[in-house]
Amino acid sequence: MTYCIGIRLNAGLVFLSDSRTNAGMDQISTFRKMMIYEKPDDRFMVLLSAGNLSISQSVRELLQVEKIDGGPDQPPLTVWNAQSMFDAARVLGATVRRVYDQDGPSLKATGVDFNASMIFGGQINGEAMRMFLVYSAGNFIEATRETCFFQVGESKYGKPILDRVLTPQTPLDEAAKCALVSMDSTLKSNLSVGLPLDLLVYREGALRSDEHVCIDEANPYFRMIRETWGQRLREVFEGIDDPRWDGGDAQHPLITTGSRYEPMRKVRHAGEHIV
Repeated sequence: MTYCIGIRLNAGLVFLSDSRTNAGMDQISTFRKMMIYEKPDDRFMVLLSAGNLSISQSVRELLQVEKIDGGPDQPPLTVWNAQSMFDAARVLGATVRRVYDQDGPSLKATGVDFNASMIFGGQINGEAMRMFLVYSAGNFIEATRETCFFQVGESKYGKPILDRVLTPQTPLDEAAKCALVSMDSTLKSNLSVGLPLDLLVYREGALRSDEHVCIDEANPYFRMIRETWGQRLREVFEGIDDPRWDGGDAQHPLITTGSRYEPMRKVRHAGEHIV
């Protein structure tokens, strides 16, 4: 399994992925899930992938040469000449469908689902930054101001902190920190996600990025994140009042009289029926 995060903000984009792949408890390997496509001053794109490794590797390989119809009297579209990120996402979707046509029937015959999901984001010169979530059918949705991040893979453990912190106005470095906390929560709760991590920050309008790093278990900043986040969570938890079952003078009483609902009643004999 894996965990990848893509964040679209007013100031730029943040991408984070792990690198663990497993086919059972005794077949655990490291494969990078991030691909960076850069043509300085023209376009910058990042692809994060989750799901079946053979599918995602085939998609990544074919994406660099995939062509789709560009319209009447227009050259075929590729990720290298598309005039919009939407068209580049169309090329990616066509690549996913091509791999499905090639491998899908054989996978189905052996009982293996065609399982792949991808985050694809970046910026093409003359257009605003855009980010898409691409499904295994090749269809996709786009990040908006209301939904400014996407996750693929083991998303449930790291989602709460993203929901609570991220808005389009969040500064890039703060968003990168938030993504790392999200990843730490996932690493803590799921063994199918593992180090090293790939982190990339893209600043709006740059059309290039040198702010990317591979983070392993010895990385001092990520070690600080792991230790500090766990410690601060415990401190906050211990600062919350315990529930008071006897009522008393609690500032935030647990036992109250509800206007609609009441506590569950007990079944006290075999013939009693409670609705």
